[in-house]
Amino acid sequence: MRFLKRWGQTISLILSMVIGVIIGLIFKDKASYLAPLGDLFINLLSVIIVPLIFVTITLAIAKIRPKKAFKLISKIFIVFLLMTIVSVAVGVIATYAYNFVSSSALSSMDNGITSESMNYLEKFVSMFSVSDFPDLLSKNNIIALITISIITGIAINGLPNKSNILKVFETANSIIMNIIRIIMYYAPVGICAYFAAMVGSFGASIATSYIKVFIYYTLISIVFAFVVYSLIALLCGKSVKTFWKESLPVILCSLGTCSSAATLPVNVKAIKNMGVNEDVCNTTLSLGTSFHKDGSVIDSVFKIMFLVYLFASPISIFKVCIVAIIASLLITAVPVGGGTISEMLILTLLGFPISALPILTIIATITDAPATMLNSLGDTAASIWIDKFTKKDAI
Repeated sequence: MRFLKRWGQTISLILSMVIGVIIGLIFKDKASYLAPLGDLFINLLSVIIVPLIFVTITLAIAKIRPKKAFKLISKIFIVFLLMTIVSVAVGVIATYAYNFVSSSALSSMDNGITSESMNYLEKFVSMFSVSDFPDLLSKNNIIALITISIITGIAINGLPNKSNILKVFETANSIIMNIIRIIMYYAPVGICAYFAAMVGSFGASIATSYIKVFIYYTLISIVFAFVVYSLIALLCGKSVKTFWKESLPVILCSLGTCSSAATLPVNVKAIKNMGVNEDVCNTTLSLGTSFHKDGSVIDSVFKIMFLVYLFASPISIFKVCIVAIIASLLITAVPVGGGTISEMLILTLLGFPISALPILTIIATITDAPATMLNSLGDTAASIWIDKFTKKDAI
């Protein structure tokens, strides 16, 4: 029962993809009749995107305690930034010269990218702002929505008594998360229909691409974890053997729950067993859940490059890095469905069609476990690194 509770939804999504592929292979072009059922899944997710972004980001900013020790937080974010840069570099190096997509059949699809005769300043302004409030309620203006969400969160944070407002947003956040859970009950049907229509129209070669992604991502995750985190432990004066011994429960819990939030209590115990200062541990982990995700950064690069190869759309390395980092910050610390915001952001910023959302959903599903493992272990390694920096400070 515990196994089904933790892995049931993931297994159902993978099975639905397999069943969809089989239906597509058997019925071929006739399978396209199921496409509306896949569109329904996309539409349900699309409708919830705007309130989800606004509520979650506003709430996160509003809850930050402004009087928290500046020295500690500044060091935490410096370490987070350095580790994120390493993560995105590894992701780009691993994927830029490797084509995941077995067939170029889908490259003929309209990727929705349009050329605009605007200078960079105009593009910047149009990306981060809109001229009318109703435009914020469109999934096509996600960056502007994020900007307003941050400003709203700061405004709430400045109120003398913000507890009542926070309760309203926390309630709204709970409602939205429940809506997403309800939508995800339909996900197996939507995913099955989507892949049946896609394979029926374009062939089975696209399905093998997901197998490539899973195997390659898992291998990259293992190598990254052992090399980077062992090196951090060594440079911080910790025994590599002790680091991995104490981190074993973190690995098992993160793989078992696919949730860095659920792994948090286990991670706290592991880090304290390594002799890390309690304040450093608690602050790093609480911030790391939202702002430091090595696994999600690499995963975002994989998603972007999958679409790049799928639609044959050349994109600069710099843009891949920036979008991957921003997208990873929007992934929530919950299993299956926690990356919906970031996936929508990737599609929006890079101009890919909304119909590609199920593709990213499947990639997120099959890489969820190793990505969560890297997210959690990354916070473990970051904690001992930050603790090394703060030994001489009175925290």
